[in-house]
Amino acid sequence: MTTGIGSLPHRDPDEACRLILDTCDIPFWPQLPNLSFYELMIPQFSEGMPFLKVDAQRKTIRLEKNMSDDLMRFYENYSDEQGIAMSQEYSQGFFAFLRKIEKDHRHFLKGQVTGPLTFTLGIKESGGRHIYFDEELREVALMVLKAKARWQIKFLRPYTDNVVIFIDEPILSALGSTSYIGVSPAEAFRLLREIVYAVKQSGGIPGIHCCGKADWPLIIKSGVTIISFDAYDYAGTISLYPEEFSRFLNEGGYFAWGVVPTTDAIREENLESIRRRFESQMDAMSDSLPGDLLHSQVLLTPSCGAGSRSIEETLKIFDILKELSNILKDSLR
Repeated sequence: MTTGIGSLPHRDPDEACRLILDTCDIPFWPQLPNLSFYELMIPQFSEGMPFLKVDAQRKTIRLEKNMSDDLMRFYENYSDEQGIAMSQEYSQGFFAFLRKIEKDHRHFLKGQVTGPLTFTLGIKESGGRHIYFDEELREVALMVLKAKARWQIKFLRPYTDNVVIFIDEPILSALGSTSYIGVSPAEAFRLLREIVYAVKQSGGIPGIHCCGKADWPLIIKSGVTIISFDAYDYAGTISLYPEEFSRFLNEGGYFAWGVVPTTDAIREENLESIRRRFESQMDAMSDSLPGDLLHSQVLLTPSCGAGSRSIEETLKIFDILKELSNILKDSLR
């Protein structure tokens, strides 16, 4: 089955939703960064965070702690059951998607939320320090993100049998570098495990997306059901952990295989070249992982969000994705 990561380049939410519903087996609501600053992956999930200052015109987001009672009000109003709503101003793609599916019922629908590491290492306090390094703010951010995931599950559930939530963590590929030397693997693991558990507890299916190299064993241990990765450029990193990934597949885990590039490479690719690349990767991977599970427990996706591509390139990406899926489905009949 096919799905997408999140972002699309469209400025028209209805047009973006039509593309998704026409091409994806698991439709996802679109993030539209070209439509509004609020739809970028960090601002989009920041609503409800105490002390936050978002300036859409200047395209800035920062946190300014002060003597107000913002934090106390947050703790008083926070509810595990209710979640924290996403407003239409921050997520036009989500509400357009709901309007498009309101008369349908799907076996699967997909949402997404920015991961706690990417979120807390993407927002700075007024003094220039990332909020990750403030223990209380890090915990509050985790609470906000868990609540955003729960809210999505609650709103998508009437239209589907299963809600998939991808936790988007591009920063995972940079952990261990000098830029993030103060981030402990143990704390990274705790943050991921907690948001994965929150998705499961709310009845969702948790996935983690990372579009680069990552500490895959750490991600597997978080309890995630789907691992979404850039298979176009980084498929080889999976083979480095045969025991861990074999266990992951044997325990019912799925790969979301990002086989269609969302980089400039898409300009040179076509359906046949992507099909050959995918088949070659699967053959190579079968040497170290259980081949039957590798072929049966796989989703097909673009390598990352398509928000930075042109509309024309995005149409090409999703057309290749759909046609590749059809070819593979036909081969199994």
